Amino acid sequence: MTTIWNLPRIEIRSLSEIKESRPTALLTGKTAWGRVHSYLGLPLVVQAEPTNARRNYMDKLAEGLPEQAEVVYGVGGGLVADVAKYIGWRRGLPVVLVPTVLSVDGFFTALVAVREEGTVGYEITGPVDRVVIDWDVVSTAPAHFRGTGIAEILSMVTGLMDWRYAAERNMNTAQERFQQWAASLAAGIAQQAFKIAPGVGEGRVDALRNLLDLICVEVQLTNQLGHNRPQEGSEQYFAYAIEPRVARNDRGVPYADLIGPGIMLAAALHGQDVRPIRQTLLAAGIRLGQLRTTDIIDTLQMLPNYVQRHDLPYSILHNTEISRERAEALVAQTGLDSA
Repeated sequence: MTTIWNLPRIEIRSLSEIKESRPTALLTGKTAWGRVHSYLGLPLVVQAEPTNARRNYMDKLAEGLPEQAEVVYGVGGGLVADVAKYIGWRRGLPVVLVPTVLSVDGFFTALVAVREEGTVGYEITGPVDRVVIDWDVVSTAPAHFRGTGIAEILSMVTGLMDWRYAAERNMNTAQERFQQWAASLAAGIAQQAFKIAPGVGEGRVDALRNLLDLICVEVQLTNQLGHNRPQEGSEQYFAYAIEPRVARNDRGVPYADLIGPGIMLAAALHGQDVRPIRQTLLAAGIRLGQLRTTDIIDTLQMLPNYVQRHDLPYSILHNTEISRERAEALVAQTGLDSA
């Protein structure tokens, strides 16, 4: 059977309007909960602050969930959303997500990005029951978090390059075959990101609403296709590979801090001018200086072997050798040596 997943129910409303009577398991972060706890009257039976999305870690959280919990709430960003979705799926409970930032598309997908065996895989959980967005909360979040989900849209720029690159070499699977209609739609979605980036960086609600619309269309497109190839290529593989290297005290690193540099590096590998992408990322508030140059260079050198070892979908990395000199040149070309 083939399943085409739907988007979750999305409610745009004040958080103070949420009335929850079910015993609640809350996944959140200290900063996020500090911003919104006074608006949310949740009947908590347990509260946890997840630190990573490794499968064994999330399994333990799910196994330790109190039996009286009847609903799982995830309040915060992408990590919290993934862990809440996973626990709800494992325990057969409804899940409500309250994004305090628009940092990832994972709020709206039917998948959880699970960290396992040194890379990222996907567990199909189905979409959550409800996503509640309060623009007063999202628009006043720190600029380097609130709209960084725009990187999910910009990753289509390089994801499409790799999808087409694989098609030209007959290296896509039958399920992931290149489809021009889908590529054209994805390119149009990505183009809009360049237009809204300054408004997103400024925290304007109209731009953030545009970003929400683009993310939802992107998610529904990949739902329709049944795969993520239009927005998952070399840029994502770089993020997967460098994440374990830069994780801080067993804690995950913000997705945008990884994928932003990844998009520029992937574009450079494809021989593209990275300046428009760099300007757009910066305008949207995405930080490009959170990774050490030595970590970037070391990761680039091992990437061709990494994608082969983890059997990732075909990309330019599968047909590229990256010496230390080439890695240093890519870092200089993208400005990541001085970010």
